[in-house]
Amino acid sequence: MLKQRLQDYALWAGFAAMGVCRPDAVPQIAERLQAFVDQGFHGDMAWMADRMHWRGNPAALWPEAKSVIMLAEPYTPEVDPLEVVGQPDRAAISVYARNRDYHDMVKKRLKNVGRWLIDQSPGAEIKVFVDTAPVMEKPLGQAAGLGWQGKHTNLLGRGLGNWFFLGAIFTTIDLPPDQPEVSHCGSCTACLTACPTEAFPAPYQLDARRCISYLTIEFGGAVPYELRERMGNRIYGCDDCLAACPWNKFAAESREIRYHARDDLNAPRLADLVLLDDPAFRALFSGSPIKRIGRNRFVRNVLYAIGNSGDATLLDAAKACLSDPDPVVAEAADWAVGRLRAISVL
Repeated sequence: MLKQRLQDYALWAGFAAMGVCRPDAVPQIAERLQAFVDQGFHGDMAWMADRMHWRGNPAALWPEAKSVIMLAEPYTPEVDPLEVVGQPDRAAISVYARNRDYHDMVKKRLKNVGRWLIDQSPGAEIKVFVDTAPVMEKPLGQAAGLGWQGKHTNLLGRGLGNWFFLGAIFTTIDLPPDQPEVSHCGSCTACLTACPTEAFPAPYQLDARRCISYLTIEFGGAVPYELRERMGNRIYGCDDCLAACPWNKFAAESREIRYHARDDLNAPRLADLVLLDDPAFRALFSGSPIKRIGRNRFVRNVLYAIGNSGDATLLDAAKACLSDPDPVVAEAADWAVGRLRAISVL
């Protein structure tokens, strides 16, 4: 059976799980996405609204597709990802961004599986997607039986935990679909109460405007004072809700060594990061997903962390950014300096 052989090959190629669904298996997502945008929960991510007709209907993205193959690639951390949050002079970087860019690695693996599939079915066509097209991977992953969207809105599975990336292969081959997964969150609210900024207005709902991942990666302006204080030393993304999930005791092990944290990105010193100019930033984060936010947004985040550190020895590092050409960076430096001066006076 082609599907079984495909699954065997996908697991051999490095994926941890595979499932199949129809492109029209998630009709409910159009209404959910519209409600999300209508409430403004998407913040400045205008692309979510601009391409809603595709994002809300996977079948419209490629009408010829008959099946969607969903694949899970684990990046489960080797150590407690929140340990660094208790080290205020260090930077907390989201687990997935402590090494190579997952987009490149997952897409390469997807293309490998896709080529195998084409070889088995001459004349068939495929398209692969990794978080860069208007594809709602998480609802499709649930429809394909990989897991369910938890109360933190991320996909998690009984044999996967929630530390995994999703890749999608759309194909003209008609493959038997899997049974969709149902929620196994029960009465647990660990992920909701773990959020430092209270970004979940209700279970299964996320207000991105309060999410640290959104604030540090997607949002380019000055973060509201109330929220920047809650960011602590998280300078790129946030893992708190993921780390809190009890299903992680069953998390699949990451077999890709390039997801393991680089030594220099495992709790790096804030004092070193805040001094990066653009060339140094690009050199340090070459091949990293962090590179895409640019030096200015990155240093802004570091300055917020410095302001939250309570470490007066970082005052001079913050002062060095007061005359930064970028007004958002300069304002962040002024805020950090004010916070540290107040502490040094006490």
